[in-house]
Amino acid sequence: MFEKELEIALLACKEAMKNIMKYYNSGFHVEIKSDKSPVTEADKTSDVLIKEIISKEFPNYSFLTEESDDDLSRLDNDYVFIVDPLDGTKDFVHKDDEFTVNIALSYKHKAVLGVVGVPAKNIIYYAVYGKGAFKIDENGKISQIHVSNKTEDLTCLISVFHSNENEDAVRLKYKDKITKVIKKGSSLKACLIAEGKAEISYRLSQGTKEWDTAAFQIIVEEAGGLVLKIDKTPMTYNRKDVYNREWYLIINRIENFLI
Repeated sequence: MFEKELEIALLACKEAMKNIMKYYNSGFHVEIKSDKSPVTEADKTSDVLIKEIISKEFPNYSFLTEESDDDLSRLDNDYVFIVDPLDGTKDFVHKDDEFTVNIALSYKHKAVLGVVGVPAKNIIYYAVYGKGAFKIDENGKISQIHVSNKTEDLTCLISVFHSNENEDAVRLKYKDKITKVIKKGSSLKACLIAEGKAEISYRLSQGTKEWDTAAFQIIVEEAGGLVLKIDKTPMTYNRKDVYNREWYLIINRIENFLI
């Protein structure tokens, strides 16, 4: 299942990564959208590029992407590609190398395929439902990744730009277990947890949308971890309301559901 979709999603991710780095290395103009978030030519052109590559092979699949108008006809389609062509635009603008390309496939409201590319590092993480999670390193070597087994001495990853008082309070509450806090950008936080390099990350606010979480959710899950809302259920996708209204945690083990 989904082998061809993965092949094309990986191709689209690689092409988007090259496109993004072209702008990253040569300069770009920053606009401010109506929601006060930044957008650049790299976001917009990568969005077009990803959709062109995928729709050529899967013309009957729908799209939900950050930089395109939302066609609610997607709600009638079981297959929807959910795309953030440049996750972490603030990281991109600040040139900290910690921005990603997120491509997910939702089937009947579940993320079943995820690709997260890290353009500045030439690394890609990917997963397909039931097949495990993998990393392609900067030399093209593919290895399967797994979450850590730690339930003590935990590393918590926090956002470079979006950490808040709720998250600070929870980390303080569990300071006996959470002993290290590191700032990381975009979907990298989830991928590093999937890779076993950290154990927990909080998003105790309503700022994210489906394209921020769908790709990394399946990667974390296939690596043995969990992405759960406060009621301990996973997020679903291809919803009418694309905002993730409920808080969520990314964790390596259910024992680390610390809230």
